[in-house]
Amino acid sequence: MGGTDSVSDRRKERAVLVGVVLGDEPEHETRESLDELGRLAGSAGAEETGRFVCRQNKVRPGYYIGTGKAAEIGAWAEEHPADTLVFDENLSPVQGRNLEKATGLRVIDRTQLIMDIFAQHARTREGQLQVELAQLEYLLPRLRRMWTHLERQKGGIGLRGPGETQIEMDRRRIQMQIKRLKRDLELVRRRRAEQRKGRKRGGWSLVSIVGYTNAGKSTLLNRLAGASVHADSALFATLDPTIRRVELPGHEPVLLSDTVGFISKLPHSLVEAFKATLEEVVEADLLLHVVDASHPRAADQARAVNEVLEELGVGDKPVFCALNKIDRAEGRHRSRRLLRDLAPAAALSARSGEGVETLKEALADRLRSSKTLVEMRIPIGEGRLIAELHRRGTVLEEAYDHDAARIKARIPPDMRDDCARFVTFS
Repeated sequence: MGGTDSVSDRRKERAVLVGVVLGDEPEHETRESLDELGRLAGSAGAEETGRFVCRQNKVRPGYYIGTGKAAEIGAWAEEHPADTLVFDENLSPVQGRNLEKATGLRVIDRTQLIMDIFAQHARTREGQLQVELAQLEYLLPRLRRMWTHLERQKGGIGLRGPGETQIEMDRRRIQMQIKRLKRDLELVRRRRAEQRKGRKRGGWSLVSIVGYTNAGKSTLLNRLAGASVHADSALFATLDPTIRRVELPGHEPVLLSDTVGFISKLPHSLVEAFKATLEEVVEADLLLHVVDASHPRAADQARAVNEVLEELGVGDKPVFCALNKIDRAEGRHRSRRLLRDLAPAAALSARSGEGVETLKEALADRLRSSKTLVEMRIPIGEGRLIAELHRRGTVLEEAYDHDAARIKARIPPDMRDDCARFVTFS
């Protein structure tokens, strides 16, 4: 972990996982979160060699956990093969340094681990820009504590305030890099906005696939579009966005967009940095929320995704749930309850294809129902609007007299303003 070399090029790091149960929190939630942390560590190229669950009343400012527990982990590490201590919470630089001294292991927290995975899996220039921005924004507020060893040297000839000087130099350098990255990502946003305008002019509906990481989003995209997008059981195997064309029943022209998977405790800095990618979600006509129905915490994972959607400001956007992995016995069993709790929804297996045709029909119905039925009298001189109706709407009836066209059609939401002054019935 820590770098962009491929996992196969280096020996697997041996990781010890640490979770903390605070106060009256249920211990099983911490253990389940540690299970996920172990899968994250595996995605980053590490091998879990041990784990500790610490119960305490409050966070300790020096070590996050108690000094006795830190010493216990250190003693264990002396007798077992381990390189890295991975915390399931965010640590301050002081806590990280103290834990490294107490345990003799390199220490990283959950946010650093996720950023490392993102850095490994970013293939496009855009993805790499977003990862670098998130890493720098994570680093910036931690600079002062990282340089406390120099601040203690204040005073004396040649040593007057070197810590503060170094902090300011680093801060200015990082702020300049952040400004440059944001400028580059703004160009990405503008390019995507132009691409979206082109899609709208062509009458394309956009369906964005969202879901918890490893729910099977890329596998479903491949099944629906006949595509060959990389699909892997590793968390965050797909990072950069992918868009494919899909034919739905009724020949509705649809584009499917696959985005980065969500996860519980997803660092806010990553949500912010990846907004250029996630704008496909913001602009979508419909969100296809893929849920791993076989997972014991499927409902909790769905809630975690909804929380990120709320953070992106799209909590009120139309959503259809695809309850995936019913080819597994537990998935088929749990999907019966989830069909009720997460309605509207369809149960399917992206791997075997079971239920996929039903999903296609449901998506086509949902997209058609999002269009408004109107009757209009449009002057012949508005030929461009009439052509646009044929291209982007669904024209049901059409008749002409000497100076106007009488048209009955279903129109998408973003055409309502253009058509409003010609509507005679809706």
